[in-house]
Order: sequence, then structure tokens, then C-alpha cells
Amino acid sequence: TQPNLYLPLIGHPCTLRVLALSGGYGREEACKLLAQNTGMIACFSRAFLDGMLVTQSEEDFTKTLDESCEAIFQASRSPGRKEMQLAKVRQQEGFFAALDQSGGSTRQALRRYGVDDKAYTGEAEMMDRMHEMRSRIITNPKFDGSRVVAAILFEATMDREIGGMPSAKFIWEMKRVVPILKIDQGLAEEKDGVQLMKDMPALDALLDRAVAAGIFGTKERSVIKHFNQQGIK
Repeated sequence: TQPNLYLPLIGHPCTLRVLALSGGYGREEACKLLAQNTGMIACFSRAFLDGMLVTQSEEDFTKTLDESCEAIFQASRSPGRKEMQLAKVRQQEGFFAALDQSGGSTRQALRRYGVDDKAYTGEAEMMDRMHEMRSRIITNPKFDGSRVVAAILFEATMDREIGGMPSAKFIWEMKRVVPILKIDQGLAEEKDGVQLMKDMPALDALLDRAVAAGIFGTKERSVIKHFNQQGIK
């Protein structure tokens, strides 16, 4: 009776389907409640049999059976990928894993991970080491959608593969974690107490690639450092 209570269970990679019993409700009420739970399907007994009588003619029995099957089928219809992801982001308890380190934060993250600057040469090798770290986290069996609602990815991660699959596809299909893309290119210098995002002239092309890759949404940020009405405005 509590909508989407079982979203974390549905998000677990060991779960195939979550079935809902009719719980003593009639078919109409049971279907109404089921339809409020994204990703669940019916396993109805009483509600399925509602209205079927031994005294019915074959025509009336067939009509009642057809109505029951159709009503329960419609209430059990699987949501689309976007609808399922939206429900998780809006309602599931959990957290967002920020795996979108870029620029200077990439080098710092690798150092904390135990990868010395001498372990790579240049930007490309640095990103290779970072992708290895991210892949290790994401493929670990303890990283899944039962607790991790979404993962924020850097552009270079989106463009690579994890487990032989495009990264965003692996994260959603294998882990049931919603893939989100960091799109900002860093912060401009502080002005009027705030730091706005730098210009993003290639944003349209990046968003097109993100949609094609199966990204759900985007993350970007500006920073308010002081209460300055002009800057905030």
C-alpha cells in the first residue's frame, strides 16, 4: 500500500522480478494499488478470480476472464527505462556515487587510491588509470542499485566500456544504477561572490552523445560563495 516501497529490492541485481499479491483486495483496488508501484507485477489469486462463477454461461465466463486478465495485465505492465529510472531518482532511498573526477581532482583521486603520479605519463594514461579504478568499483558485487541510486560519470567514462559493454549501459542493465553525466567544464573565476560554470560551446553535441549512450540526466554546478544579490541573480 506504500507506493514504490520495494524499489531498492527491484534495483538489486540478484532480483529477477518482484511479485505483488492481491492482499485480500478486490481486483479493481488491487490493480489500482499495483499500478502505483513501478516495476512490480501481479501474482493475484483472489483478485484474479473475482467475478468468475460456476453458474456463468461460457460466454459470460469468458468475458469475465478476459476482463480480469486485461486489468491485471495493464496494472503489471513494465515501465520504460526512463520511467523506471525517474522513479528511482525521485523516490528510492540511497545515494549518488560521484565518479566524475576530472582535471586536477583526477590526479588527487588517484593519489588517494594509491596510484603515484609516476605510474602514468600524460593525460591519456592518467584517464586509463582512473577508468580502471572506476571499473573496479562499479563491477564489484557490493556496488548495485539497492543502495546506490545513481552514478555521476565523467565524459571519458561514458565513452568507454565496462565489462565489455558501454559504461552507461552496464551501469543500468547490470547494476540497476541510474547513469548521470557531468557536463560542466569547470568553474569560471569568482565574480560578485559566485563562480559560474565556464561556457560550454559543445554542449549540444555532448548531450546528443549522452542520449545515444543511455544517459538519464546531467549534473552541473555553480558555486555561491557569498550572499551577493547581484551575483546570485
